Amino acid sequence: MSIEQDLARIAEQEADLRFDTFDLDAAWVLGSTLRDMAANRQLAVAIDVHLHSMPVFYAALAGTTPDNAGWVARKRNTALRFFRSSYAIGLELKMQGRTLQDKFALADADYASHGGSFPVWVKGAGCIGAVTVSGLPQRDDHNLVVEALALMLCRDVALLALPLG
Repeated sequence: MSIEQDLARIAEQEADLRFDTFDLDAAWVLGSTLRDMAANRQLAVAIDVHLHSMPVFYAALAGTTPDNAGWVARKRNTALRFFRSSYAIGLELKMQGRTLQDKFALADADYASHGGSFPVWVKGAGCIGAVTVSGLPQRDDHNLVVEALALMLCRDVALLALPLG
C-alpha cells in the first residue's frame, strides 16, 4: 500500500474504533487483551494504557528493555497531542519531508512519530487516553493495537488492519 492508502485506512480505523463507554475496567481489559495476545505470540513488547495523564495498565514482556518504556511514553505523547495515531502522524510527516521537531517544535526526547500508539475515543466525549505498544517494527506495533481494539469493539480486524509491510 502507498502512504496515501495507509493514511486512508488509518483514518477509517480512527473513525471506527471508538467506544460508547470506557472506564478503568475497560482499560484493564484492553491492556490484558494486548498482553495475552503478545504473550501467546511470544512478542517482546511493552504495553501501556493511559487515561490522559493517569497510567492504568503497563506490562513489559520478556525481551523488552528500559528503552521500550521511553518509546511508549514518546509515542503516547504524540497520540495525545494530536488525538491521532502516532503512525498516522509519522506517515503524514514523512510525506511532507518534515519532523515533529521542525514542524511543531516538539522535542524528540518527549515525542515520537513512530507507530504503536492509538487514541482511545469515547463517542460524545472525545479522546480520553491512549493505548500504546512498543517493541516491534512500527507498522506491527500499530496493527497489534488495532487488532486488540477491534476485538474489544467486535469489529472485523481483517477489514481494518493495514496489510503486512
